[in-house]
Amino acid sequence: MTSPLWTSQEAVAATGGKAVEHWEVHGISIDTRTIKAGDMFVALKDVRDGHDFVPQAYKSGAGACLVCQVVEDGPALVVGDTLEALEALGRAARERSSAFCCAITGSVGKTSVKEMLAQIFRAHGAAHWNVKSFNNHWGVPLTLARMPRETERAVFEIGMNTPGEIEPRSLMVRPHAALITKIAAAHLEGVGSEEGVALEKSAIFAGLVSGGAAILPQDDKFFEFLKSKTLAACPDARILTFGSKDADAVIQSSETDGAASKFDLTIAGQTVTVSINATGSHWGDNIAAALLMAVQSGLSPREAADALNGYTPPEGRGNAEWLNLPDGGKALMVDDAYNANPESMRAALSGFALRPSARKVVALGEMKELGPEADSLHEALSAHVIACSPVQVFLVGEGIKPLAKTLEGRVEVAWFPTAAEVQKKVNNFLISGDALLIKGSNASGMRTLADGLRNWSKAQSSADADMRGS
Repeated sequence: MTSPLWTSQEAVAATGGKAVEHWEVHGISIDTRTIKAGDMFVALKDVRDGHDFVPQAYKSGAGACLVCQVVEDGPALVVGDTLEALEALGRAARERSSAFCCAITGSVGKTSVKEMLAQIFRAHGAAHWNVKSFNNHWGVPLTLARMPRETERAVFEIGMNTPGEIEPRSLMVRPHAALITKIAAAHLEGVGSEEGVALEKSAIFAGLVSGGAAILPQDDKFFEFLKSKTLAACPDARILTFGSKDADAVIQSSETDGAASKFDLTIAGQTVTVSINATGSHWGDNIAAALLMAVQSGLSPREAADALNGYTPPEGRGNAEWLNLPDGGKALMVDDAYNANPESMRAALSGFALRPSARKVVALGEMKELGPEADSLHEALSAHVIACSPVQVFLVGEGIKPLAKTLEGRVEVAWFPTAAEVQKKVNNFLISGDALLIKGSNASGMRTLADGLRNWSKAQSSADADMRGS
């Protein structure tokens, strides 16, 4: 059995809290619905007060609960503030670890690059990474506090919505290498401008260890700004780049069959090839960034590339899957519904345009948090939508109405207030051989459409099985 993640003595030393009973735990959870036996349950106060769920946590087998007050008898760690205690556990986990730690941020691609690095790191030893998109004020310390002491390589995604969120997370992680994927228009309501985005993202280097690697997108218009901010935060940082021909990681060529793609790259002077189950030129940048980061952890470009071969995006990040239709046919759904901003929308549409199919269908939800330029940023997507040659475009949300107006008369368009209302229309429209792209900001609810279609497909499959068995 692996060594415990935390003992009561270690947790007390890290947090200054008071232990109730002597205990040890092998994991940490903030959700009683997914808690495993032997986990520590952290009673965070957010939309709901986690203390209300402490009894359920014990029933589910929690090895201890991190609380501000004792709710019922059981092993516990009592502290003044559970979030602050979780942060303290995270810092203590980082302090005791000898793992290579890296941090990633950016307006687009950060989760994809994180998942790529996780795949590479898993192939070469004990690895640790954020699950899902646990990249915020509680997600980063939770991921740190969950890091097993045996970890050899770890990757931490750090996100933001408003100024001041990235620096404290970077100082917790204290990365040996840190990466910015790209600066683009995102969260403009919170930071005001792309310049504000660049400033906030540059804070990823606040915690960079002395002599650490700072990896930057060389072709980004904010490159020089990011470089200056990097060196101000860490004067002896090693500046590494991905992108154009004189970068440390360069995409030499690429090809696609519309479903998978192959990229030839030069990483630190060595040429490698990576094949992934996704389309679009932006994936080349993600691969270049991931491989360059992996090399900083001690792997060779070849070792990293071999481990990345066959990468498939996780659900909601551009993954493609077949939907079963009532007539026995199949349609391809490209699920990119997790989130969206103008840059990622353009990338998703460009990649979708490469996919071969009899008919293409596009379903887009509005992009949130774009501030006063929201209408023009939505309108500007029209050329990218038209380039897909769609037979039908479904649009969802008040904010996307300017795009609907721009597309009128150029392509068949249908607008709906919510994603739930478009579900039946899409179901009825799809025929065998279609390809469907679904994308939108998380708050637009487009995941509802993707999940609904997925469940509908499963129902068709079950009905077919029943027919065959009857």
